[in-house]
Amino acid sequence: MNEEELNKAKKAIGEEYQFIHGDTAVAYGALLAGCRFFGGYPITPASEIAEKMAKLLPKVGGKYIQMEDELGSIASVIGSSWTGAKAMTATSGPGLSLMQENIGFAHMSETPLVLADVQRSGPSTGQPTLGAQGDIMQTRYGSHGDFAAITLSPNNIQETLNYTIRAFNLAEEYRTPVFLMLSADLGHMREKVRIPDEVETFERKRPKVPPEEYIPFGKGEYGKEKVPEFGVFGEGYHTYVTGLTHDEHGFPATDDQQDHDKLIRRQVEKILDDREELTDVEKRSLDDADIALVSYGITSRSALGALNKGREEGKKLGYLRLKTLWPFPIKEIEELSKNVDKIVVAELNLGQMYHKVKEHADKDCEIALADKIGGEIHSPDEILAEV
Repeated sequence: MNEEELNKAKKAIGEEYQFIHGDTAVAYGALLAGCRFFGGYPITPASEIAEKMAKLLPKVGGKYIQMEDELGSIASVIGSSWTGAKAMTATSGPGLSLMQENIGFAHMSETPLVLADVQRSGPSTGQPTLGAQGDIMQTRYGSHGDFAAITLSPNNIQETLNYTIRAFNLAEEYRTPVFLMLSADLGHMREKVRIPDEVETFERKRPKVPPEEYIPFGKGEYGKEKVPEFGVFGEGYHTYVTGLTHDEHGFPATDDQQDHDKLIRRQVEKILDDREELTDVEKRSLDDADIALVSYGITSRSALGALNKGREEGKKLGYLRLKTLWPFPIKEIEELSKNVDKIVVAELNLGQMYHKVKEHADKDCEIALADKIGGEIHSPDEILAEV
């Protein structure tokens, strides 16, 4: 995004310092990242993202459209991305479930987009106004078949704005859907944020070959080898886009095992080969820790309170916050579990990331779960009770 477009976005956003909630921070981050299309459908507690985008996008030459349902929303975002726009949608758990088929299509067609999920308590319509962390596995395993996901999890409002920008950059860099996970608590709480003066944006790789030589689903000639350049509709690059297994030109190739293997392995490896580069964690007080608290998102704020209180009581506690959930930070968990006797995983569900931690932890390290459901955030004492 050039300086003129950035200044236009900053003018639409307004004051450099603002006291805003998480949903607004998502909209601001999207605008600063260059998002110019939002397709959505109202759902508590994510509706404020759509409302803010409806007001802001026309000021920067973007488009907002409210679709008839969540299926149409994600479909419109995929189509917009293929015409060259940075595009996003926002939803909550029930809407994310409805979007899964087209999320799978986006993975298969390697369509860059951002999906902000402001989680609420479930299953089904659950507790619409109360927060949870129950959609984590949906972003990784919600669609059928084999794919790799990128999922980010901020824990404060400034980080929410910054991570929205990062989500767009990763979507463009890896040509893939990227998930930004909030909870109702984070979406609706307010904190002071600063609108950044400068924003680094990753611009979509464009083909540099004549249209007749363009290979839309083969290994990229420029940049990352496994990420193809993205020619857009209407610019001379004729592309067949399908959810079927396809060859490098996009044409269906459903009968050959090797064609499918080649396609899917490349799509998975382009992300998992960069697991360490994508991983982002926060570490505190781990040098002498016997017990580590592992958490993410809104729950990590309570875990930090538990760390501080436990340390005051003489407990040798450490803290590891997962800011990137997928790809899962295997190396960090393996190393942590070799240096502590026990890991306590705190999350607002009955144990989703707990199982991943247990899977990759050293067999001699005890793994405990501090779970909670029903729409209330952990207190530090509730986490300490598992210590």
